[in-house]
Amino acid sequence: MSIKQKNNHLKKFVTEKRFETFNRVLNHRTRYISVVLEDIFQTHNASAVLRSCDCFGIQDVHMIENRNEFNANPEIALGSYQWLSTYRHNSLKNNSLSTISYLKQRNYRIVATTPHTNDCALENLDLNKGKIALFFGSEQPGLSDIVMQNADEFVTIPMQGFTESFNISVSAAICLYDISNRLRKSEINWQLQQDEKDEIMFEWLKSRIKDSTNILKRFSESNLNANL
Repeated sequence: MSIKQKNNHLKKFVTEKRFETFNRVLNHRTRYISVVLEDIFQTHNASAVLRSCDCFGIQDVHMIENRNEFNANPEIALGSYQWLSTYRHNSLKNNSLSTISYLKQRNYRIVATTPHTNDCALENLDLNKGKIALFFGSEQPGLSDIVMQNADEFVTIPMQGFTESFNISVSAAICLYDISNRLRKSEINWQLQQDEKDEIMFEWLKSRIKDSTNILKRFSESNLNANL
């Protein structure tokens, strides 16, 4: 039984308006940009970043947990966590390098958000060069040396005041607004493939339908009996 068949069956258990909303949101989702959070320990900031990812249509968020476990604050995230594809990297003593390797194997450019000698202003980040994995670090230490040494590019947000940096959640929101806005105005193929949409739709439907596991089980059994 294909995932498309499962989705066609499950959609009977949500309202037509809800299903149309799922489709509308999926049409604006992208994996051309992924967000990577390295060792974020401030729950409210991490949750605000998730909320921004959902609002700007970013589907994939990677959480590197070297010292700090990622925890979302539901009052700030406002349910955004359930609509995102999240990946926790925590199996090694230091997971930053393995996460970078994982993303590079999937043709992502590693872009560190930090002032650097060879940085470029956010609005000058070239989107045509390929997919972007945007790395954000903790407030105090910032991104680790491993990320800095293995980054392909560095981007900074121009500021005019005395303060040297934005709060991480503010930085993420500014970066995602600028990049996603320019991306959608470009001729880059930034949208999800149909099989990706089907997989995400399946997860969304399962999460919103009570007793979805048993519904799918009965559907599978009925299909099996029909083919006997």
